[in-house]
Amino acid sequence: MLTSYGYSTLIKVLILSMILSATALLFPLWATTIILLAVGTTILFTLYFFRDPKRTPPEEQRVILAPADGKILLVQPYSKSSSSNPPTLVSIFMSPFNVHVNRIPISGKVTHLRYCPGTFLMAFDNKSMESNERMEIGIDNGEIEVQFSQVSGFLARRIVCSLRSGEMVKIGKRFGMIKFGSRVDLILPPSAKVAIEPGQITRAGETVLARY
Repeated sequence: MLTSYGYSTLIKVLILSMILSATALLFPLWATTIILLAVGTTILFTLYFFRDPKRTPPEEQRVILAPADGKILLVQPYSKSSSSNPPTLVSIFMSPFNVHVNRIPISGKVTHLRYCPGTFLMAFDNKSMESNERMEIGIDNGEIEVQFSQVSGFLARRIVCSLRSGEMVKIGKRFGMIKFGSRVDLILPPSAKVAIEPGQITRAGETVLARY
């Protein structure tokens, strides 16, 4: 299953691939073979990158789920908070080989949406969470609010977010993606009991990050 978020990119890749394949016939056989192999590899990788496997959220209540596939980079107190009981910062790094479709971490109302232009540092660089292009999102369910950001990376220059301010959303549902390598940063409320640690692998819409 392919995500609809990638249709425009896939069409562009297919058109470019057809042009390159036709041009390749003008070259010697060895060059034609190399070009066609490169084209085929590019098409297969693009199809692989935009895969969108089915995910089933756990039946457990009062949980915060991972919004992205990837690897936990950080689990630490949020440094910008002056509270004696600060929120927890959780960062998930998404490599180009991860599923890049993002999913809702908690059910509730979208209370905050803000696009922030910025730089394009490597996504695993912790400076990228504040310097890079990103989409900031806040969801409130009446008991807790979870804030998180889709952060672009060195290769990722296209953030897709279909959310609208004020809409009601359901945990585990798709809401967008970041194309070609990136990260997602979450700020979990102090009442949330973190259930993951650095180095752990996450699956969007299934992995429990915290309970409350």
